[in-house]
Amino acid sequence: MDFLINILEQGLIFGIMVLGVFITYKLLNFPDLSVDGTFPLGASITASALVLGINPWIATIFAFIGGAIGGAITGFLHVKLKITNLLSGILVMTGIYSINLRIMGKANIALFQQKTIFSSGVGVLLTLGIFVLVIKIILDLFLKTKLGFLLNAIGDNPVLVSSLGLDVGKVKFLGLALSNGLVAMSGSIMAQYQGFSDVGMGTGVIVMGLASIIIGEMIFKRIPFVLTTTIVLFGSILYKAITAIALRMGLPATDLRLITAIIVVAILSIYGRGIPLLWKRKVKGGAPLVATTKHI
Repeated sequence: MDFLINILEQGLIFGIMVLGVFITYKLLNFPDLSVDGTFPLGASITASALVLGINPWIATIFAFIGGAIGGAITGFLHVKLKITNLLSGILVMTGIYSINLRIMGKANIALFQQKTIFSSGVGVLLTLGIFVLVIKIILDLFLKTKLGFLLNAIGDNPVLVSSLGLDVGKVKFLGLALSNGLVAMSGSIMAQYQGFSDVGMGTGVIVMGLASIIIGEMIFKRIPFVLTTTIVLFGSILYKAITAIALRMGLPATDLRLITAIIVVAILSIYGRGIPLLWKRKVKGGAPLVATTKHI
């Protein structure tokens, strides 16, 4: 039972990160590698705030703001300085590593003696379940607004959005800020959950996020009336279950990154045989074909 509870808890924590990755990769069609930096950024901000005695919920909000600023910087490099999306993310990810070291003052901070969001006496799983549900509902409501539809439209056909006189750059700024804010919030909660913040804890986060999204899409996409945000959350839990089972079979924890890589390769190879991927196919000179999908 403890094994399943741990999977659910970690799956929910990483689910917040996956929702952030979902915004950039699914909606904006933007391969944002800066999330590998903003995840530990959220943990660093929270750890430093908790050591100073700041309320853990406020520290979590600070983490979201810090991650949003990191995402906005990625947007600035791409939109204003015309740097490619991949390189913009890499530059921000690289720079944030040093910023995390400055924030914490060292490579890691222990939080075992600090009050966290899990210190209220409410169960960890219940706290996480309520928190993730609130985040999901807010995101679902936002995506139904005009701005939310614009985020989706930019990923489908940015030329069409520009032709309507709308500023694509500003919407990208917002999407990247929101995405990285959620990723940093996930890092904040993970640091409080595991009891420490480490400067290297964001390594491979982007691969975990993509694997979770693809797993969710592959298994739950055809279920009617299920929102995409729900699908990616289920994908996050399934991803954690797969890695946990692999480790339980006797593989050392040092092989976790290798396990992740193998999972992604296996899933992508399945997609290559005809299972549709999550990005929509675009039509030359026109709007995307929403009903059809692209294959790897």
